[in-house]
Amino acid sequence: MRATLIIWVLMGLAVLAVLTRRWWEPRLEARGWNIRDLPVRWWLVGYPQTTWRIVSTWRRVCLLNTLSMSLRSSHQRVIGGDTVVQGYALRPRTPRLSMPMPTRQGLTVRVLMHPGQTPGPYYKAARAMEHAWRVHHVKVTSPRRGHVLCTVTAHDPLTRALPTGSPAGELLTAEVGWCEEGEAFVIAFRSIPHWLITGATQSGKSTLLAALIRALAPQPVALVGLDLKGGMEFGPLRRRLTRLATTRAEAIEVLDRLVREIQERTQLCQMHQARSIWDLSEDARPTPIVIIVDEIAELYLSDGSRASRDETDRCGTLLLRIAQLGAALGVHLVVAGQRVGSDLGARVTALRSQLGGRVAHRAHDEASAEMTLGDIAKDAVVVAQSITEEEQGVAVISMHGHWTRARSHLISADDRAEIAATAPPERVFLSGPYPAPETRNPTKEGPEE
Repeated sequence: MRATLIIWVLMGLAVLAVLTRRWWEPRLEARGWNIRDLPVRWWLVGYPQTTWRIVSTWRRVCLLNTLSMSLRSSHQRVIGGDTVVQGYALRPRTPRLSMPMPTRQGLTVRVLMHPGQTPGPYYKAARAMEHAWRVHHVKVTSPRRGHVLCTVTAHDPLTRALPTGSPAGELLTAEVGWCEEGEAFVIAFRSIPHWLITGATQSGKSTLLAALIRALAPQPVALVGLDLKGGMEFGPLRRRLTRLATTRAEAIEVLDRLVREIQERTQLCQMHQARSIWDLSEDARPTPIVIIVDEIAELYLSDGSRASRDETDRCGTLLLRIAQLGAALGVHLVVAGQRVGSDLGARVTALRSQLGGRVAHRAHDEASAEMTLGDIAKDAVVVAQSITEEEQGVAVISMHGHWTRARSHLISADDRAEIAATAPPERVFLSGPYPAPETRNPTKEGPEE
């Protein structure tokens, strides 16, 4: 009864706001509030309608999805001589529902669970809530014990046109897209040093990598690319990259050089008694390095020969050492591929455990989404599988213990030309510049051990 009264009061206030709009709108604009940038239609029309659906259908949704329960103890009844029926008393009680609170993209509603309940059944009932409430998406989380928070997104915000790029931000911080909550999709290497990006073919992995390079291009950050598809993705951006490897032999050479760079940076930090390069002065601090690997499987697949197996083992060992040791020394890793599972080798599983940031694009099977998100956010696996082929660039991202849907910026041909016109940092490696392959003299400068 109280909730119904509140809804009618809010609807009355909404009607009053519409009738007096000509009076209060110019006064808000004079104070810096642009009413056209606010979701007024949602607040005045969509929010009351959705709130009414939630309140009116909550009891039925709970009954059909076994969210209601009886507070009485179970009972047994003997029927006949040898038959025992066990069950619960009828008239189950529904969990308490708070007043839905509006947001820019939808609303949030909090549920007080019954004693003994867990959030698991609420996770499974999220799709039923979407259909009953006629909304785009319902995200169920449990921010505190005994409570469930349902975050409702009324309409898909990722269907609107997104900007093609983003301005330079803080060092090692890249704005690469847009989240469905209306916030920017930001990859911050200082917070999460290594990232894993997966997805099926034509799902948006390469677009996300291009958006990442574009966001980092204006910054004093060295970009190292490993593109074993012959340089098809990173070739047009070669001038901005400090180094580009297009074969496995070149990848081993680059990774081996980066491991030696990590060792040299470790010695530098020990000399200054610093725990990381960020504790050094700006003059003594080496240039951060971001290694971007496209199609990680090409580094691990072998044709069965001894030489091929040795190369794959070498690649796996070097990548794992970089992931384990590079974070505090300003060497970060971004790994992309269709599948990053144990079928590629034991070292891939160890490498995946070091990649804290996860991005899962459209997946054809549950196992592909599970290997990306399963060990961090179980409930996000189903969401990743629900991404359709029409939603190119849409992905589920998981970081800092929570997940959300996002879409990367679309990078045009002009943006790629702008990236290629940007010069890389001059001094990256502590021991001196890294010579280009055509200028190296193997008789005078062999590989260091």
